[in-house]
Amino acid sequence: MTPLPQVRTPPVALGVAGLLPSLAGVVLALVEPATRSVAAIVGGAYAALILSFLGGMWWMQALLRSDARWWPYLLAVAPSLTGWAALLAVVGGVAPPAAALTVLALALLASPLGDRAIGPLLREVPAWRQLRLTLSGGLGALTLALALIAGRG
Repeated sequence: MTPLPQVRTPPVALGVAGLLPSLAGVVLALVEPATRSVAAIVGGAYAALILSFLGGMWWMQALLRSDARWWPYLLAVAPSLTGWAALLAVVGGVAPPAAALTVLALALLASPLGDRAIGPLLREVPAWRQLRLTLSGGLGALTLALALIAGRG
């Protein structure tokens, strides 16, 4: 039996470091309420950026499989379009930052479902799946916390 690959230190350390911008935004917004709107905008932009990254992973998995179906590629562009629409709604004055942050948080929290739908890569390596769940859950929770803080002020 071949042993399952383990997640190496660089992806774990850098993945956890990827939570720091959102953590800093939450802390700053709590400590200095005057920064809430800036923290919300920066936090929303970061969440949208990470969603685009996740969609890129799904796109690459479909390409590596030479998938001829449309839906994997549609699913892969959905995170980028979700992030863009959420930010556009704020910039266009259609939605408050708290609403956009909530949409982004829910998309991040739901993103492991995209992993499951798009292909077996992460399903086959439990350690990777755990890292993805931890990072998406962490960033989703921090983005939701920022939404709650931004909605107060």
